[in-house]
Amino acid sequence: MILLRTERDTLDEYLPGLDKYLSGIPLLELETPGSGALAMFRDLGGPALLIPAEYGGQGASLIDAVRIQRAVGSRSPSLAVATTMHHFSVASLVELTAAGNGFEWALLMAIAENSWLLSSGFAEGKPGQHILTPTMHGVAAEGGITVSGVKKPCSLTWSMNLMSASVAVADPDGGPDRMAVVLIPAESDGIERAPFWKSTALAAAESDQVTLDEVFVPEALIFYPQDNESMDPIQARGFVWFELLVSASYLGAATNLAERVIERGRGSDEDRAGLAIELETMAAALERVASIAATTEDNDALLAQALYVRFATERVIERVVMSAAATAGGMAFIESPEIAYLLGATRALAFHPPSRAAAAGPIARYLAGESLAL
Repeated sequence: MILLRTERDTLDEYLPGLDKYLSGIPLLELETPGSGALAMFRDLGGPALLIPAEYGGQGASLIDAVRIQRAVGSRSPSLAVATTMHHFSVASLVELTAAGNGFEWALLMAIAENSWLLSSGFAEGKPGQHILTPTMHGVAAEGGITVSGVKKPCSLTWSMNLMSASVAVADPDGGPDRMAVVLIPAESDGIERAPFWKSTALAAAESDQVTLDEVFVPEALIFYPQDNESMDPIQARGFVWFELLVSASYLGAATNLAERVIERGRGSDEDRAGLAIELETMAAALERVASIAATTEDNDALLAQALYVRFATERVIERVVMSAAATAGGMAFIESPEIAYLLGATRALAFHPPSRAAAAGPIARYLAGESLAL
């Protein structure tokens, strides 16, 4: 199969054996919590994928990461989404290390050496809320802060080793809260985990509930952005990684449906070619943005490009999965619950931040000459 050959070859280059493992397990089994996919990803060194080689990682480029997430998404959407959250947190640490702000390099080495998984406890899932508005609150303590709050859903709830999160830190003098990004060891005192995710779609991503009750975070694991109202440059670049990787993950899931149609020779030549044309166009667009990320210094322009391609990918996926399901035929839908599953799971791209509605105003103002502030 030509479709996804490059992506699966790239996955085999970095994590040999993962694609073979995933392809040997039925989709709905992989998408069940505790399926073993996350454990295999960890065992094969997946947590170190984006960590530079000098810190013991695999040093994958953003282009390679986009290809890998699409390949993983074509086998297990849940694994792709869960690992995207990990990669987003790691990419932010890599950006911090490049800026030379502290001891982030030591954390990267520990992640690579121990195959630690990082959850993402940032503020998503709240309509009308600023994308960086914390769901957790911090209070100054000797040597750091104590953090309390609830994150639901929180990716990798049960498998995480560290939790990355945004926190509103109270000013001891009564001034405005100061926003911080923290890393919290998962076994810290005061952390409780509980079921939350009720949908069968993407259930294996472990997006459940994490509650923090006065959890101590040392100063070395706290990062303060430049201001509270807009994205710090490091956050902006980390967010570019997130938008590209999450889009690639769902594009892979949509490609799974197209593969079924092409392999079975369903529909006309025009039907099958049409599916590939739309999917490969978006893959090329994602890779194009990934290719300029390492060299551009205009973070607003880069983030805008990432948002353009993310929302375009969302629309293409909507068209492709409906067209692929229709072309596969009613009997295929009846006989394979996997088709219905993929129809539901691929729609979830729309639920990741920012929503199209929330981003429309900032993008329009950016096009009119203002800075891009989500």
